[in-house]
Amino acid sequence: MSRFRGIWQASLNATKKALTWNVDDWIPPAEKYIFNFSSKEELKKWHLYSDAEFGGLSSASLEIKDDANKSSGVFSGNLSRDVTEGTKWNITRSGFCGMRSKKFDGFIDLEAYDTIALRIKGDGRCYISTIYTENWVNSPGQMEDNSWQSFVFVPKDNWYIAKIPLDHYLPTWRGNVIEAKLEMNPSRILGMSLSVNADGGVPGANAGPGDFKLEIDWIKALRTQ
Repeated sequence: MSRFRGIWQASLNATKKALTWNVDDWIPPAEKYIFNFSSKEELKKWHLYSDAEFGGLSSASLEIKDDANKSSGVFSGNLSRDVTEGTKWNITRSGFCGMRSKKFDGFIDLEAYDTIALRIKGDGRCYISTIYTENWVNSPGQMEDNSWQSFVFVPKDNWYIAKIPLDHYLPTWRGNVIEAKLEMNPSRILGMSLSVNADGGVPGANAGPGDFKLEIDWIKALRTQ
């Protein structure tokens, strides 16, 4: 009888919990950490890319910086418009570097949030924040993830929290904006990236070839409404 009594008691407890639920249990928190650059373990979640993969001469690194008991990520390098002589790649532009997260285990659901926030310290350049979602824009046979991009202007030498509403991210295809009315699916996010280009950006931002440096404390999703 004790075994059946135990099952009955467990069922009764579950029923009581269901009847006394708190509304707060059903509301997601106001913010959700996506990435936190607090240790070297965080570096395992990212990989670097640049025009060097296609014959360019740009370079990048990603490290963890420890400063007064506080850690942050440092994405830095050099942007070059030059191309290796005799390269087999017929590239039309160079001068870009990026850091892209490895794919999440499945995906993350940001349906309850409306804004991406980044605590960063930069060099006066304009960076690009990209969100990768499960493919639903391109044809069924297209293997690439959908990408959504927004500029992030980073003031020089001061920590700054950049807040980007999700509806400010534009659908892109290989760096070009798709001229169609499309809507992101925030419940199926596969990864993110930050990148920098020698050209482009917002008016007033530093541009051109040369060194770049972006420090990153964390990346969060916010619910502001």
